[in-house]
Amino acid sequence: MHASSEKELILSTKPFAKEIRWKSWYYTLSTTILLIAGLFAAFLFHGILIKLFFSVLSALLLSRMFIIFHDFQHHTILNKSFAANILFTIFGAYMITPPSIWKRSHDHHHNNNAKLYSASIGSYPIMTKQKFYTADKKEQKIYLAIRHPLNMFFSYFTMFMFGMCVRSFLSSKKRHWDSAVVILIHISIAVFLWIQFGWQIWFFVFFLPFFLSHMLGAYLFYAQHNFPGATYRCNTEWSYAAAALESSSYMKMGKLWQWFTANIGYHHIHHLNCKIPFYRLPEAMEHIPALQRATVTTLRPKDIVACLRLKVWDPERNAMVALDR
Repeated sequence: MHASSEKELILSTKPFAKEIRWKSWYYTLSTTILLIAGLFAAFLFHGILIKLFFSVLSALLLSRMFIIFHDFQHHTILNKSFAANILFTIFGAYMITPPSIWKRSHDHHHNNNAKLYSASIGSYPIMTKQKFYTADKKEQKIYLAIRHPLNMFFSYFTMFMFGMCVRSFLSSKKRHWDSAVVILIHISIAVFLWIQFGWQIWFFVFFLPFFLSHMLGAYLFYAQHNFPGATYRCNTEWSYAAAALESSSYMKMGKLWQWFTANIGYHHIHHLNCKIPFYRLPEAMEHIPALQRATVTTLRPKDIVACLRLKVWDPERNAMVALDR
């Protein structure tokens, strides 16, 4: 993409990068209230099926709230609000995502999205086909393990409890002391619920909502940058706007899924201008034709399989490909 065209495209998104303050508060508070109600319902109601229903509903509401938290971390909504800062700091700790490590790694991801040699902080690692086959067996196993579907399935343990909390604390105890505090509080709450109320309350009110919401988040984040048609570039060939449009997908969803995921499917627009509030992303796409030409993926099983098959970048084919058998 030509530099002048990139600049014009980014400038065209600026009218939508304006928060509507009352909407930000409305969506934040309404989601918070619904989430608390869902968890209390899972706690209070008897019967496995009704507990399961409210537990799954709570997981979806956690996912929505996390994406709203994500917008706050970008200073996109409720910036400089003392009350919002308290709410989202508590929520970040609750989701075992200490705001300090999350913001640092996620900002790096935005600034280096789709760069071949600096994209692994805050995102899934990418190796070229040649680099993978010349790497030693240990490196190959670690690389494939991080990108494996089981890592996403168990992301509550692997990516959040270990990656966000334990590993960040061990890497810099002084800088990420809050990671240790968060994980200790999280485990203490789990033990308390099991001992005080039994395994069903622990499972439906605590474990299952976390497990499902983190699993969904891990896959969405993966598929938004690892999909058929995604491109990766050497640092010298990389450009911000091209990375947003060519290396971030538009995940087409129904209205209900859009609501539960707070429009995160419009990921190419979010990467082009992260200052556009989540509730204005569809509006931006509707009014800017260039944004309507994004690569589309969905949550249909065939598209999920197609994304998960991709393992390495092949420069000769200019595409992400599966490994040779």
